[in-house]
Amino acid sequence: MTFTGYRALTATGLSALLFTLSGPALANGIGLPDEETLAAQMEVYNSDAPGSIYALQPFRNEMTLTGEDGLEVTLTSMNPMVNAWFILRVDSDEMSRPRYYHLENAAPDFWQISLEMDGNDPIILIENDGDEVECSPWEGRSSELEEARAETLPYAPICDSTMYLRNRVSGSRTTREAVAEFLRENVLFGDSIVNLIKGTLFRDAYLESSDEAESEDPGAVVEALGQANLGRFPVMRAAPGFDLVGAEGGMEAGSWYQVEDAPGIYASMMQPGMISDDILNRSGETNWLDGVERGANVYLVAFDMREFEIGYELGTDHPGFEWSSRPHGAGRDWSIPGPDGISSPDPLVMVGMLSPSLTDRVAATFTGGYKRDHGAFRYGDMATFNHGHHYGFLVNGTVLSRLWPGLSTIYVTNDGTFGMTTWTEELNEELLPHLRFARQNGVPLIHPDPETGESVPGDRVTQWGAGNWSGSADAQLRTLRAGSCLREVDGRQFLIYAYFSTATPSAMARTFQAYHCDYAMLMDMNSQEHTYMALYPEIEDDEWIEAEHLVSGMSHVDQDTRNGTIPRFVGFADNRDFFYLLRRE
Repeated sequence: MTFTGYRALTATGLSALLFTLSGPALANGIGLPDEETLAAQMEVYNSDAPGSIYALQPFRNEMTLTGEDGLEVTLTSMNPMVNAWFILRVDSDEMSRPRYYHLENAAPDFWQISLEMDGNDPIILIENDGDEVECSPWEGRSSELEEARAETLPYAPICDSTMYLRNRVSGSRTTREAVAEFLRENVLFGDSIVNLIKGTLFRDAYLESSDEAESEDPGAVVEALGQANLGRFPVMRAAPGFDLVGAEGGMEAGSWYQVEDAPGIYASMMQPGMISDDILNRSGETNWLDGVERGANVYLVAFDMREFEIGYELGTDHPGFEWSSRPHGAGRDWSIPGPDGISSPDPLVMVGMLSPSLTDRVAATFTGGYKRDHGAFRYGDMATFNHGHHYGFLVNGTVLSRLWPGLSTIYVTNDGTFGMTTWTEELNEELLPHLRFARQNGVPLIHPDPETGESVPGDRVTQWGAGNWSGSADAQLRTLRAGSCLREVDGRQFLIYAYFSTATPSAMARTFQAYHCDYAMLMDMNSQEHTYMALYPEIEDDEWIEAEHLVSGMSHVDQDTRNGTIPRFVGFADNRDFFYLLRRE
């Protein structure tokens, strides 16, 4: 087997990492391990198959304390720099076996979490600047943890709502009704968890926000986005499923329009056949577009990233951790359960839903990408080494599947930096310690030419097998697809999501070039469920969240109940992974 692409940090690099990352945010709570431990953990991470969810976390650290009656409590921070996910292990003489709980910090930028002794027994200490919460949620015959685990909620609040227990749930109607009721009663209005965290406990933490500039005039943003490079600009009568400012008589192809009641979000539409000949007829870079995809509608949504934060969450089932059926030969090792040596994330729990502490800021959601079985290469060189290049993903600083060089990657760092690039060996060394979220999805549709800086189609856009572009159920390369791109205008970033009613990778690449994107990648395909996108206009404190969809058929994935429509990813757990955009504080 050939295994390449990972290299450990050097001893000098480890020392620099400890120095630069052990700042004030790690002064309390669980910090980074010492240099020797970090080096040993990094060596295991860089091995062929680390073999456990713990071994995939090179920056993890833990605290263990013992109490009376054989009580032993271990709290593991999966990544102290991110301070979001923890595994709690509880054992005692009264238990037949240890119990594990996946805990999530409800406010990782605020609360520091650690284990402390209170007399003869350990407690969890949650603190910041004089605010403290002490709890022992494992105590009692019917403990807080077991009561929370018995709930039908993906996120069950514990320790005065400073943390959540992440529960395994399904997408059943009963579960969705329970979650909707929980959100209505505790999150969106009334004495909400959100208000508890951000009002009572944060106190003056957001005082500076009152001095920030208001959102820029939408007209100035539309002017900055400009027009797509099209050969003609007809007025199109079709439109996305949300109201636009100034598009009452139709949308001019290639132009941008502000979305009503959604500051910082803009929409456009076109057909690939309208792209200027200067782009469309460049020979050798893409395949020729047939008449069907030339006339197929494309809907685009742009997010001014000065206004938003972006995050990523796994679904209850997908993308998955086991082997894809696609790699062959040296690309697959049947002696291990998956490309990272695991077939599940246990004891971590994937819930497929936005954290309730973020619900009041949600602006948009869209599906993440390929399932695990489709997210690896069957043909070409990339199928035969690095375990077939299974698409990697990382949530809240926790590596769930390693990131492979050569694959298109959306990423977010600890300081909020958002990027889109083709992953490299160097980035594994330089960026991995700083990542908060990441998702890989195939190879680039377009990327900057290393010599000219001009965005050009990826060298595998015309290669069906070697590019792993897949197709519809009847093996048609032209099918419904979605993609995303990153565009920078005068130092300002825009994330653009595009829905193609039917297209090949060539049509997608030409479209993103016409919209002046710097980098673009495929997301998912074949159905509106897999290309789902919803926007959430700003709401008042006493309003229920209502989703507006890029294409009306996407609403069928939401859940209609006796209490109204519950939106996917925000109102109930889903089996697919997804991205979310939050309005900045």
